[in-house]
Amino acid sequence: MNPPPLRRTVLSLGIAVATLTAAVATPAYARPDHVAPVPAAVAGGPVSGILDGVARQVAVADRSELGRLGASAAEDPVDLLAAGVDGRLAGDFRAANQRLLTAKGLPAGTGSLLRLRLAHPDMRAALARGEAPLVVATPTDDSATSVHAYDRSGGTVVLDTARVPQRPVLVVDVDTERALAAGLTLMRQELGARGIDRAAPARPASRASAAGVTASAGYWATKVDAVRLSDDKEPWLKGAAEIYNLVAGFGLDGKVKVDLVQMPYLDHDGTTYYPNQLLVHFSSYKYNLADVVMMEDDGDTNYAALVKAIANALLVIVDGGAYTPLVNAILDALPASWYTDDPDFVDAWYTLSTGSSGRKHGAGANGWMDVAPYWVAPL
Repeated sequence: MNPPPLRRTVLSLGIAVATLTAAVATPAYARPDHVAPVPAAVAGGPVSGILDGVARQVAVADRSELGRLGASAAEDPVDLLAAGVDGRLAGDFRAANQRLLTAKGLPAGTGSLLRLRLAHPDMRAALARGEAPLVVATPTDDSATSVHAYDRSGGTVVLDTARVPQRPVLVVDVDTERALAAGLTLMRQELGARGIDRAAPARPASRASAAGVTASAGYWATKVDAVRLSDDKEPWLKGAAEIYNLVAGFGLDGKVKVDLVQMPYLDHDGTTYYPNQLLVHFSSYKYNLADVVMMEDDGDTNYAALVKAIANALLVIVDGGAYTPLVNAILDALPASWYTDDPDFVDAWYTLSTGSSGRKHGAGANGWMDVAPYWVAPL
């Protein structure tokens, strides 16, 4: 879902300055300029290799097995570990799923992440006529102009990512909804274990917020009335995105706090969503400011590596008595590959406050949010 131009864009100093008050330190960039691009040969990472191997196995499976899988995938995505395939193929799928969990930094108990789906609804008719489908692994490179699919013999067929083929295509990809749920649970646990707490919406009434209002009397939050990401004209075989946000600010003790906020409805670019969702809770913040980094699991996110990198970056930040934007520290911690062909970074919003309202464009110009102050009253 991440558009190629954003991945290679250094956020301009002018944009950053415009979002900050004079009392706030100025962020200079959102993509670390010391990060070197990842060579194209390795940009795909281990997830791509695992999915590609499974795609070939599905393509050369017994004809009746492939027909059954295709018919099921034409209706709904198929969990390959629960598909009831026989013998060696089932074992190969289980082994591939374990490698996939490792590649994404998720515990073994997460369950199945391998799924099979029809690439495009317009292909149902051809599949129903009995045409043999091609099988392809979902690409992590959104800017690729072609992909290699497998046919019944295991040979490859080049497909144009900008044009939907008439021949039916089955796609092997990651169940990003399940992966994101497990990944955010892991990240919350690891951040908490490292002393980076969440900005919980309540605290003892003896402590006042920056606005001078105790939690027992309610608190201010930032509500997202509408949100939209730019139209990046993704390949036809890509599925819906899984979007989440890192919301960071300073707690009353001067230590960084991080909330992980999902946007499960934000499936596609070029579409406006109206969630009325609370994004920032100011009940636990020392300052009247917080930063938001929007991320995406496009199938390749390694959550164990992500949380370790972010925690290591944020733990060294010390409250200096004036608010310091935390976006740069988070983005500096991200792996270099996330700014090239398979990024998970979408956009960033500097210094939202309890008074923030109206349309706020991301610093990377990839999206906007209509926000409004929201008073959370006590029960």
